[in-house]
Amino acid sequence: MTRFRALVLGAAALALLGACGQAAEAGSPRPAGQEVVAPQLGEVDKVAGDAALLATAVVPQLGTVLTDGKGLTLYRFDKDTASPSVSDCDGECAEKWPPVLASTADLEVQGVDAALVSTVDRKDGAKQITVAGWPVYRFAQDAEPGQAKGQGVGGTWFVAAPDGKKAAPASSGLALTTASVGNLGTVLTDKEGMTLYRFDKDATNPSVSNCNGECAVKWPPLLVGSEDFEVQGVDKSLVGTVVRVDGQQQVTVAGWPLYLFAEDELCGEAKGQGVGGVWFAAKPDGKKAGV
Repeated sequence: MTRFRALVLGAAALALLGACGQAAEAGSPRPAGQEVVAPQLGEVDKVAGDAALLATAVVPQLGTVLTDGKGLTLYRFDKDTASPSVSDCDGECAEKWPPVLASTADLEVQGVDAALVSTVDRKDGAKQITVAGWPVYRFAQDAEPGQAKGQGVGGTWFVAAPDGKKAAPASSGLALTTASVGNLGTVLTDKEGMTLYRFDKDATNPSVSNCNGECAVKWPPLLVGSEDFEVQGVDKSLVGTVVRVDGQQQVTVAGWPLYLFAEDELCGEAKGQGVGGVWFAAKPDGKKAGV
């Protein structure tokens, strides 16, 4: 029986997940220190030993999407079927759309519900990973994390969301989502995929932000213009706002005000983790990541 488990990576892999950039554009930013290697048909991702075969990242126009262990966007094909799982992309099709293959029975995932993940036997005998029954693929023209050049190709290829559905264009009102960030697991991010943090010196009941002035320059609060904003991959019942001393509205999760870190320059970075023993990346439930 195929098994799936949550991925735990060493610090060396921190920058390899949580990739983001501009969809369908070349030259998108990639996580710090990542060497881009074009995927090959039948290749299985390897990062720090057995890599995450499935992870998540933020593509600004599409929100949180499925990726492979190198942060490359994954797709689903309308001519496949999900129940039962069948891949209808072989030969030349599979050269353009390399299937994501599993090399072992013990697959690792991060930021994806393991109950949705399985495999299907392809015609050549290889096992292809499926999410919610849908076989998943890369696109050969995507060379870097954050690219999604395959979105909508032929009216049948679409970026896959973490639940196996087609990723929908992100609303301009999206303020809060999630992504895989190395050994921290799945964390909260803003709509651009930048890691969000919580501050131990804040309060949650009631919510109070105690980071102002110079503190707020180093740790910019996640602000919204009103309470009418969208979230993705987060329990909406946990999401709220707090009015800061300057009158602006700051997003909260489980009562914790959320912040960016000014020294994080690229998506997938989490340089603020553990700073001063009081700053920590925030998980989707508002708890501290990596603790």
